[in-house]
Amino acid sequence: MTPVAMIDKARSAWGEILPDWVRELAALADQEGLAGAARRIGYSQPTVSQVINARYLGDLARIEERVRGALMGLTVDCPVVGDLSRDLCLDWQGKPYAPTSAHRVRMFHACRSGCPHSRLKGGC
Repeated sequence: MTPVAMIDKARSAWGEILPDWVRELAALADQEGLAGAARRIGYSQPTVSQVINARYLGDLARIEERVRGALMGLTVDCPVVGDLSRDLCLDWQGKPYAPTSAHRVRMFHACRSGCPHSRLKGGC
C-alpha cells in the first residue's frame, strides 16, 4: 500500500479552501517528514498532522504565523533588531526574563511594552 502524500491529505481535508500556509506545511512534511516539519515550526508531530488534516482545535492563527515566518519568509519590524522572521519573534516572546545579556533584557522588555507584533497580554 502506497502512503498518501501529506499535500494530498491537506487537499482532501481542507477542500477548495486550502490555505497557502497549510499547503506549504504539507509540502515540507512530504519533503522532510512530520518530524522535520514539526522541528522547523516549533510544534509537535501530532500538531502538524492535525493541522494538515484540518483537525487541530488549538490556535490556528499562531501556527499560521509560525509557518509564514519559518517557511514563507514573513518578517516583522522588531523595535530592537529590525527585520526579524515572525517565528523568531514568537520565540522571543516566549522566553522568560534572564539578565544573561543586555540584548536578551532589551528583547524581553520590548515584547512586553506595547510592541505591535507581540501576542502577549499585559505588561511585564
